[in-house]
This record gives sequence, C-alpha cells and structure tokens, in this order.
Amino acid sequence: MPTTQRPLLLTYRAEFADTLRLSIPIIIAQLGVVLMGVTDNLFVGRLLGAVPLGAAGLANSLSFLMSSIGVGGLSVVAALVSKARNQNDPAAVNRLFRAGLRVAGWISIVLGGLSVLLAYNFNLFGQTLEITRLARNFMLILSASLLPLLIFVATRQLCDGLRYPRVAMAITLSALGVNALFNYLFIKGIGPFPAMGLMGSALATLLSRLFMASAMLLYVYRATHFRAYLKTGFNSLPATAEAWTILRLGLPGGLTFFFEVATFSLAVVIVGWLGEAQLAAHQIAINMASVTYMMATGISSAAAIRVSAAVGMASREGVWRAGVAAFLLSVGFMSVTALVFLTANNWLVTLYIRDSPEVMAIAASLVIMAGFFQLSDGVQVVALGGLRGLSDVNVPTLITLFSYWVVALPLSYILAFPFGMDAIGVWIGLLAGLTIAAVLLTWRFFRRVRHTNLFIGVTMPESA
Repeated sequence: MPTTQRPLLLTYRAEFADTLRLSIPIIIAQLGVVLMGVTDNLFVGRLLGAVPLGAAGLANSLSFLMSSIGVGGLSVVAALVSKARNQNDPAAVNRLFRAGLRVAGWISIVLGGLSVLLAYNFNLFGQTLEITRLARNFMLILSASLLPLLIFVATRQLCDGLRYPRVAMAITLSALGVNALFNYLFIKGIGPFPAMGLMGSALATLLSRLFMASAMLLYVYRATHFRAYLKTGFNSLPATAEAWTILRLGLPGGLTFFFEVATFSLAVVIVGWLGEAQLAAHQIAINMASVTYMMATGISSAAAIRVSAAVGMASREGVWRAGVAAFLLSVGFMSVTALVFLTANNWLVTLYIRDSPEVMAIAASLVIMAGFFQLSDGVQVVALGGLRGLSDVNVPTLITLFSYWVVALPLSYILAFPFGMDAIGVWIGLLAGLTIAAVLLTWRFFRRVRHTNLFIGVTMPESA
C-alpha cells in the first residue's frame, strides 16, 4: 500500500471519484430522512417547549428502533441488485425487486404490530406521566407509517443497486418540504387545519412517508431506464427464493442495525431517568449526531454496492480498493463534523431551543461528546457496508451485539448513576461501544478480503 499522501491520492483518485458519485446522492437522501425527525424536533421544540420535545424525541427514537430491522434488512437488496447487474442478469434484478417489496410488506406487518404493543406499554420505560402520555399517542401514529417507509426503502434499493441514487435523493428532499409544511400547519392550526399540537407533528411524518412511497413507485414504473428490468415476462418469474435470500442475509444485517439503534434508543430511556432537562438536552445532541451518522451511512451504502459489484466481477483488488476508498472518505468527512461539534456546540444548540438555560447548558456539553465519537461512528458503519457487500452478516451481528449491549449500555448506566456522571456518563459509554465496534469490524473486513475466494455466482462462506 502507498506510504505517502501523494501516491495514495493518485492510486485511489478514481476510487474516490466513483465512490463520491454514488455516495453523495445517497448521503443527501439519508440526510433527508433524518432531517424529517430533526424537522419534527425543531418545530416541536420551538412551538411547544421542552416536555413535548422530550416526548417526541423518545417516541421517534423507539419508532426508529422498531423500523431499524426492516430498514437494515432491506439494505442488502441494493448489494444483491448490483451483483446481478454486473453479472448481466436483468431477470434476477427483477426478482430481487419484487422480492424486496414482498419482504417489506411482511416486515411492516410484524414491526407495526410490535410498535403498537410497545406504545400501549410505554409506562415500562419509567418516564414522567406527561411524557408517557404524549409519547404513546405520537408513536401510535408513527406505527401506521412503517408500511410506506419500508415500501420506499425497498424500491430505493433497486435504484441504488442500479446506480440511480439521485431518484431517492430528489424524492426525499421533496418529502422533507412536505413534512415541514404539515408540521407548521398541524401543530399551530393554520387556516382550515385544526391545532393538533404534538400529534400534528406525527401526522406530518405519516403524510410525508406516504408521499415518498407513492412517488418512488411511480417513478420506477414510468422511467425508461428501468424498463429493461421490469419487463412483463419477468413479472411471471417466481421470486420466493429471492425473498428468502433477502431474509437470510437481511435479517442478520437488520439485527446489526437494530443493536446499534437500540443502544441509542435505550440510552434515551436511561437519560430520561435522570430528568426532563437531561432528556431534552440529549435529544438535541443525538439529533445532530444522527445527521452526521446517516450521512456516513451514505458512504457505507456506496461501499456495499461497489464491493458487491467487484465480487460480481471476481476482483479481489476491486473489493480492496472500494473498501479503502470508503474508509478514507468517511474518516475525512467525520473529522470535519467532529471539528464543527467541538467548536460550535453552543451555537448549534440555539437552533433547537433558546428559552431553557439548563437544557442549553447540558446539551452544549453533550454536543462536545458527540464530536469525540464521530470517527468511531463513521468507521464502524463503513466497515458494516463493506461486509454487507461481501455477504458477511453473521459475525458482524455478534460484534455489534457485544460492542453495544455488553459494553456500551452497561457502561453508560454505571457511569451515569453509580459514578454520578449524569448524561455525560451515558455518552462516554456510547463512545466506548462505538470504538470497539469500529476496531473489530474494520479488522473483520480486511481479513475477509485477504482470505476469501471471490468467485462469480458462488455465495461466499460466512465462517471466520
């Protein structure tokens, strides 16, 4: 490998360019999805205050937790589509698309039911009565939005796998405007719309997700560059085997995503035990960290697509180059965001709330902590993307389970309560888990590249 900066840049210049072309639209689309939650919190925080902000943050976090298995599980479809495309098999692409929609429907029924069950047992989280009441109703509305969300995600996998990521980007940005508009109209009751308060924000999210799913499907079935993969004759081909393949590879990947999201969602619960001010402050800081994380997942998705394409061509060198380029881009990007969080933390907090000095002071300190774990967060998510491109899903799931549930969560609780470090202690625990995951997953990826035989049409082994 090159040892100086100039040879490194010259060697990977083409890799950087291709990864950026693919990842930037995905990043913008991912950012748009997260910004919907940020938009909800901005409107709720500014218009309704700290307690509704804490309730909305808790409900959004737990709803995202429930959807994470589906979103993470379906993300394998883009890699499979990319591999089939590079093997010149349009019929396989068609089967994968239809199987992805089928799996999205199955998962949404299961997760939607679990989400409703969770909403009706919100008292188990030990929050205040007012936050429990508001968060329960908010989450019930979000449960109804799971189906359109997963339909959008499944359809998006076809576009991303065929290297048309700008489709999802444009639709997501449009939906962001829809969400902001209805937040404003429904929360305050502008014009003919009733003043719904916090529930208006949840309804805005539901409508924006319905818009995303409808627009995505309409575009795919009408655009000319998808016709080669959506021929009428292909639609009669059975896709049951592909559906089971998506479940076999996707569910471990979904659980990997779940373990990480669950860690942060349960961290919200732990912080909620500390008090309403800490909960609101935590929500502000985690919103900012979620934005940068979801942008890093764009690079991760590009890594999965490019790695799987190289696997389809049986190119070990291509897999290596795709992985290294993604890691370097993620480290560069997250270094910049870390610098912003560390130097502009107070100003960033004022974007969310200005009338609560206690919340602002706690949030400013937590944003600094978010700056410290940017690199670990960016590296671990790109490593997961590279491993997904290699169809390596089982061992990464165990790594994330250990890093987040054995290390991060227990350490967060111990530092917050027995050691009396309050919300800062929770974030130190999260940083420890992310760092361990980053080290182990990166080692796993490069070890797999060195020791795995890459054959076209042969599923690579998942044993270590």
